[in-house]
Amino acid sequence: MARIGFVGLGNMGLPMARNLARKGHEVRGYDLSAAAMDAAAEGGVGRAQSAADAARGADFVISMLPAGAHVKDAWLGAGGQGGGMAAACDPQAVLIDCSTIDVETARSVAAGRPMLDAPVSGGTMGAEAGTLTFMVGGDAAAFASAKPIFEAMGRTIVHCGEAGAGQAAKLCNNMLLAICMIGTGEAFTLAEKLGLSHEALFEVASKSSGQSWALTTYCPVPGPVPGSPANRDYRPGFATALMLKDLGLSQQAAEAAGAATPLGAAALELYRRFAEGGGAGTDFSGIINMLRGTAR
Repeated sequence: MARIGFVGLGNMGLPMARNLARKGHEVRGYDLSAAAMDAAAEGGVGRAQSAADAARGADFVISMLPAGAHVKDAWLGAGGQGGGMAAACDPQAVLIDCSTIDVETARSVAAGRPMLDAPVSGGTMGAEAGTLTFMVGGDAAAFASAKPIFEAMGRTIVHCGEAGAGQAAKLCNNMLLAICMIGTGEAFTLAEKLGLSHEALFEVASKSSGQSWALTTYCPVPGPVPGSPANRDYRPGFATALMLKDLGLSQQAAEAAGAATPLGAAALELYRRFAEGGGAGTDFSGIINMLRGTAR
């Protein structure tokens, strides 16, 4: 079993760290939140005194943090001035960042060492169940070494290419997901206006050309998919604020690459309106309420 340092015990990081401990790995975690540290300890995760302390002596060091600035500070020290996890960990340790950040930062934080950018898909439900998808960029040998660690937290692990490729895959995937969810919400909104039941539309679309993950796994209306957030008053899941962040990153990447993404740009604007209208803390599938004109 491996020694693992885990930094960032939030809604995603906490169940991921717990799953690693549950599989028998020796996990030491750190988070700025004392409550998160307590919850991790209850799940068998040891307490580190700082991010650097979590990294010391670990075979694998994992971070799951909100944004690129947090990742850079954790790995390279405040302002990139040193003293972070990259300096504290053993030279042979495999460094893994599971945050969703911009591609440039993902490529810059390795501090001259092999590092894997490994953002995830699957939301808090996937993190709890250990069924996440990992999109991994970086050195092939480091990926091979870390694959059993990913398998303790997820079901699908894909090596997407060199450093930054994992982040690129995540941004493309989530842009597509946002577009699909808006289209799914529009279809159910139109069906309601036409007197068609949720169940009837789901039965048809889920077995024909309208089928998508947004429909069959994360249906934005209550009933057809019992596990979807629509059945829990749109408690996240995957919060709108996080989808908005990812869409912003996707459009930054599109601009830098010279790629035309008009639907991605429209999705960003619609999710910005939904967030500003009070939906930031709800699940991103709740955008159907804005499309209906009933967003709270």
